[in-house]
Amino acid sequence: MENLVNTQQLRSWYQGKKVFLTGHTGFKGAWLLSWLRLLGATVKGYALPPAYDQGLFSLLEPLREGQSVLGDIRDREKLTAALQDFKPDYVFHLAAQPLVRYSYAEPAQTFEVNVAGTANLLEAVHRMDHPCATVVITTDKVYENKEQDILYRENDVLGGYDPYSASKACTELVVSSFRNSFFPAARFDQHGHALASARAGNVIGGGDWSTDRILPDIVRALQAGKAIPVRNPSAVRPWQHVLEPLHGYLLLGGLLYQDPARYGSAYNLGPLPEDHLTVQQLVETAIGSWDSGAWENLQQPGQPHEAGLLKLDISKAISELGWKPGLNAEEAIRWTIDWYRQPVSQQADYCIQQINQYQAL
Repeated sequence: MENLVNTQQLRSWYQGKKVFLTGHTGFKGAWLLSWLRLLGATVKGYALPPAYDQGLFSLLEPLREGQSVLGDIRDREKLTAALQDFKPDYVFHLAAQPLVRYSYAEPAQTFEVNVAGTANLLEAVHRMDHPCATVVITTDKVYENKEQDILYRENDVLGGYDPYSASKACTELVVSSFRNSFFPAARFDQHGHALASARAGNVIGGGDWSTDRILPDIVRALQAGKAIPVRNPSAVRPWQHVLEPLHGYLLLGGLLYQDPARYGSAYNLGPLPEDHLTVQQLVETAIGSWDSGAWENLQQPGQPHEAGLLKLDISKAISELGWKPGLNAEEAIRWTIDWYRQPVSQQADYCIQQINQYQAL
């Protein structure tokens, strides 16, 4: 049986290549940094300092060879200098303000980081005299959510109720504008730049300590022996383990580098339709994996709006990228809980163990 991940193919694309990774100090960025290092890539990261002392990046000292620039994505001059000095073969743009509830508190900052920050990066790529493939990471929340039981496709209308979702929809418009204005596939031989975006669902996995995210909230409560606070138990989300979209990013980047005309577009990355779970199902599965715990419903009238129903159609990624989910929802939750149950001294090694385990699926 063919493996889910063709590690030999990924290594042929990334070994010895230079990868510029924004947001490398964050949750997903640190996991991607680890995987790229395992594939033999030379990585230069650009991001703010880690937000949490116990976050994953802080545990990855053995894998943090190469360059790490601490800077704000809104600092155009610093970002441009960091990228153009490196001349990467690949760019993965993960730096963002990623939290829905925080976007209500800081809406202007959310738009500045997610929209203007992306424009800063793509302008730097445009001005770089070196061919590369760029993958911009957005979110499943870029669609105009009708709160209906439908699967959103890449050509559906973009929108966003809350500032975070709207900022990510705007980010997709920035990507489309730069692709049409500066990186058209028909003139690739002149500019040498390929551009795509990836829209991932709700990602879970070890090393995430962000506020107002359900898995960190679950783990903090379980570790403290307290009831898990749940704001929207009936909300449905496309939950997936962090390694699932990262595999998609790596596939998309490699294919985009080979054939920019074919792969220069947007791709949804999420679970299979039967693996879209409610928050309550997620919480109860996590409690089962932990072997103890309880939860309490803290839903209140008048709390900031969060989508109640959101599902993705992933058929394009399956047919065009050859990507597909390797873990069902229960397995993704168990892998995540297993990570948090490791001693802190072993969590970095456990990341590598889980990447190798995923590559062997």
